[in-house]
Amino acid sequence: MGSSVRENPSPDIHIPEHWSEAAESIAYGGSTQTPPIAVICGAKNCGKTTFSRYLLNILLSTRYTKVAYLDTDVGQPEFAPPGFLSLTIVDRVTPDLKIPCLKTPERSLFFGDVSSKTDPSAYLNYLFAIYDYYRKEYCSSNKKENPTRTKLPLIVNTPGWVKGVGYDVLVDMLKYICPTYVVKIGISSENKNLPAGEFRLDGEHDGTINLIEINSARQDSFNRSGASCWFVRIHVSCVIYE
Repeated sequence: MGSSVRENPSPDIHIPEHWSEAAESIAYGGSTQTPPIAVICGAKNCGKTTFSRYLLNILLSTRYTKVAYLDTDVGQPEFAPPGFLSLTIVDRVTPDLKIPCLKTPERSLFFGDVSSKTDPSAYLNYLFAIYDYYRKEYCSSNKKENPTRTKLPLIVNTPGWVKGVGYDVLVDMLKYICPTYVVKIGISSENKNLPAGEFRLDGEHDGTINLIEINSARQDSFNRSGASCWFVRIHVSCVIYE
């Protein structure tokens, strides 16, 4: 089943080779005893949700029977109605990447707007509360506290608001979550993208983030069919918390 997911995840969606490499590097990048936490970020319409669904399929078809999915995009959430942040535990591969997954979230909080711009502080507090729930229920190594639960990988899908205060919100999110991977998706309009290279984070947590930079599938498809094709390479680097 894993092979078919990688080769033909959806008949009408082009999955670039570097997307496959990025997803598999996350799936196989560490021990199952310490599952990956991957934050997917980028500008609007860059393909964050499609990549998140694809990564979800790769994780489920390779090393894990369940994956946690934290949806922080209150405007276009995957599982909950607009205005909600949610955590969902997924145990099935999505057969068609164009179709949203249908599953009841395990935890959800009503933010009350389709954009975090209305109250970034409240938005972050809601997000942190749901992430804390994930840490307690699915990331804790305390067997007395959680004897029947196994550690689950986490995918965090983020909003497309990445400029100004939106960038600050994303950085605060990364500081709190301390993911093992950040996937940064770029589009052809460079002025709309996140800054190139590493996130410089000041915080109390020690550790590293593996940064993976990829192009949107739409841009890759255009480059493949155009006269001026150029090679896209996955760039992996470490960010040290200072």
